[in-house]
Amino acid sequence: MTTYPASRERHESEPSLAELRGASARMVPHWVTPADPAPAPVSPALIHGVVVPDASARLIAATAEYGG
Repeated sequence: MTTYPASRERHESEPSLAELRGASARMVPHWVTPADPAPAPVSPALIHGVVVPDASARLIAATAEYGG
């Protein structure tokens, strides 16, 4: 396999790191993607087959935000 030594000198045609960062900052608005829509809520009647260990259920029930 042939290897080619990499030159450490900077050529005029190569942008500097600062120039690359500036170009990237200018392109950021073009890369914006819309947020995914929120998933539709699911009725609790449609949720089945979920098993929660008793210790986890007690922990959540004891948490103020969820149970008491």
